[in-house]
Amino acid sequence: MTDEASNRPEARAPRGFADRRGRDLTAERRIVARVSEVYERWGFEALETPAFEYADALGKFLPDADRPNEGVFALQDDDDQWMALRYDHTAPLARFAAQNWEILPKPFRRYAYGPVWRNEKPGPGRFREFWQCDADTVGSDRPEADAEIIAMGCEGLRAAGLAAGQAVIRVSNRKLFDGLFDAGGITDPMQRLTALRAVDKYDRLGVEGVRLLLGEGRLDESGDYTKGANLPASVIGAIEAFLASAEAPGLSRAGVLDAVSGAALGAAGEEALKELAAIDRALTAMGVSQDDVRFDPTIVRGLEYYTGAVFEAELLLDTKDEKGRAVRFGSIGGGGRYDDLVSRFTGQSTPATGFSFGVSRLASALRAAGRGAEDATRGPVVAIVFSEDDMQHYLDAVSELRAAGIAAELYLGRAGMKAQMKYADRRGAPAAVILGGDEIAAGQVTIKDLDAGRARAAAIADNDAWKAERPGQQTVARDQLVAVVRSIIE
Repeated sequence: MTDEASNRPEARAPRGFADRRGRDLTAERRIVARVSEVYERWGFEALETPAFEYADALGKFLPDADRPNEGVFALQDDDDQWMALRYDHTAPLARFAAQNWEILPKPFRRYAYGPVWRNEKPGPGRFREFWQCDADTVGSDRPEADAEIIAMGCEGLRAAGLAAGQAVIRVSNRKLFDGLFDAGGITDPMQRLTALRAVDKYDRLGVEGVRLLLGEGRLDESGDYTKGANLPASVIGAIEAFLASAEAPGLSRAGVLDAVSGAALGAAGEEALKELAAIDRALTAMGVSQDDVRFDPTIVRGLEYYTGAVFEAELLLDTKDEKGRAVRFGSIGGGGRYDDLVSRFTGQSTPATGFSFGVSRLASALRAAGRGAEDATRGPVVAIVFSEDDMQHYLDAVSELRAAGIAAELYLGRAGMKAQMKYADRRGAPAAVILGGDEIAAGQVTIKDLDAGRARAAAIADNDAWKAERPGQQTVARDQLVAVVRSIIE
């Protein structure tokens, strides 16, 4: 190996960051557009905040504090202040609301979309850069505000392409566990948070895995050890009994509340039951079915800033990876009430609630469910080049198509006919425009319908064979170019 070759950098993307081409971008943009339309119809205003926030604005509401770099990508500005790429859209909203509270309509209803960044260990389907689309109401403590966000989330899932029965939003309230912790004498905030994160893994680890994480800790299959909450056995037992109480199949939302009401929940838990009952009444009034939204006490959400109602959207579609193996996507969105987030800046209580779609995750899930056909990108019409002398004719053709609103490009490589047809096929072109010497002399144009002739065209090696076979192609008067191409596309 030469010194020059050994000094070349390796072409590679950073771990947890992905290159995305047309299909993926099309899918995500479609979800964002459709969900945003729902948010606007429900009366929410668009807001865009910077990619960077000062790190102290994220503060204790970062995810796992034991991760390197506090779970975010941070850098020090030239004024020695630390900035971090936003972890989500909620913390920037809290900063914006606090900074502009005097001039905002109250409650303030906003939606936002865009990339977020998390300095976490990447894995299958887990990236360090991905898109979210959020909607939040700041300034209302009414349970109906939570219910509205949940109902709007259901409509957003429909708009994104999920039919009835293909997703469910599960709802609970963090105060239920506050009551259990109060009754058990657990006052350490970090111990409580560790326990909540353990319960958050209930659907993945089951009762035995959660029991270990509520206790001393758990060693997973890879050999990694996760330190537990070290709760007393009596509190662990109370949590297990509480979770089991709502597991009977077929319970309505009200039925779940009745099932858990017998637990020793204390004042905080009783308040949670009242809030959930009010949410149920509002959801029922808005026509939200029991199948679309269910109450599930195992839903706690892992972030520290939630203070009351919490919700999580779960995909119910069967999904498979590229090799046909079944995969489980689980959560495709979630949110909840965070009444203390804005007050970090103002010192005054400001209630808030919101919901976030994982746009990138939902797009991947739909594709894994075989729902990606509509996301195949349609390429431009490609004009084939035969001779440098006829370049003006080719340029005129693509200009005419573009002026008519049809995406078109002139092939600008130096390959022959066969290679140009393969290029058009790889571009997903609906048609190829052929202006050879004969066509130009006769005032005609040959248009190949690539959808109709794609399979046979691959076997044609030269221009003579192309002329003889003419798979899916027609020769028309030159002034019919736009009309024929439009008919192929439409």
